[in-house]
Amino acid sequence: MRIASFNVENLFARAKVLNQESWTAGKPVLAAQAELNALLEEPVYTDAMKARILALLEILGLQRSDDSEFVRLRKIRGQLLRRPRSGPVQVVATGRASWIGWIELKTEEVDELAMQHTAMVMRDVNADLLGVVEADNRPLLKLFSEALLTKVGGKPYEQVMLIDGNDDRGIDVGVLARADYPLEAIRSHVFDTDAEGVVFSRDCCEYQFTTPGGQSLVVLVNHFKSKGYSTPGDQLGRKRRGRQAVRVAEIYDGLRAAGNDLIAVLGDFNDDPVSTALEPLIDGTDLRDISTHPAFDFGPRKGTFGSGNEKDKIDYLLLSPALFARASGGAIFRQGVWHGPRTKNPWPIYQTLTADVHAASDHAAIYADLDL
Repeated sequence: MRIASFNVENLFARAKVLNQESWTAGKPVLAAQAELNALLEEPVYTDAMKARILALLEILGLQRSDDSEFVRLRKIRGQLLRRPRSGPVQVVATGRASWIGWIELKTEEVDELAMQHTAMVMRDVNADLLGVVEADNRPLLKLFSEALLTKVGGKPYEQVMLIDGNDDRGIDVGVLARADYPLEAIRSHVFDTDAEGVVFSRDCCEYQFTTPGGQSLVVLVNHFKSKGYSTPGDQLGRKRRGRQAVRVAEIYDGLRAAGNDLIAVLGDFNDDPVSTALEPLIDGTDLRDISTHPAFDFGPRKGTFGSGNEKDKIDYLLLSPALFARASGGAIFRQGVWHGPRTKNPWPIYQTLTADVHAASDHAAIYADLDL
């Protein structure tokens, strides 16, 4: 059988700010939106907080209007701002309880050719169990399987499951599975907390399947906290990923203690293998990374994201010892990831992939082949 992980970066609609020529162009907007939404959750808005709220609204183009190029101010009840015709804008809300609303990223349709390439990646990887990251929702994931995958000559998946996570941007984790591997149980971890609060930015969803041989196989699909725009040096992001790694390790150890021997932990961990944030999971458990298998095929690059540099190995497929013992190999599949004409050691890409905007994703798929 084949297990795979693929960050699809949304199937039908994507945040407009992410559809620019380069990811870095949207970083200021993403950083401001994330910081502002966190500030707006504070129970009391101090004068310093109000000043920062106004500064962030200015960055986002929302001081004089509820609508800007990339974001909008959603208001359900109460009032956040007073916008006089003359004079400065004022924050009139006193805290979270005095109004209900948030800053929302605008979305737009994913490029049609990009959708086709995403389907082609799914078709060519042809996994029996495919963990997906950044999928819109279950109905659209099911529609994508039935319509787009079929359109490119692939076989639609009989089992499609996704549970809404903690991120309001429609970037959830889910799974596509063949009928030969019936889904028996699901457990979400969106409510898991530690001393700092809610652990998972999205979810660590737990899926239990039965193999054709009657064995139980548990798959944990993850999407750890992203890095790059939260704080300088990514201190908060790294700390959050560390907490998430600790909790996933605890879940894994609990499954092993309960008698589950066949376990896969996969997804986008948003950090490289030598990161201290991932140590609790990679070094603190007996999980084995499929990329350490002698028959694993990296292709011309070690990484799974963007240009494929070694530090960009952020997508993972970790296997319990019993599952790793049954692995016959694996690979990184990056034909849907764009590279420019000057890229050194380029990888093969689809002939119809002629520009970055048409890429299936910035992430390659990663898979493991198992004798089950």
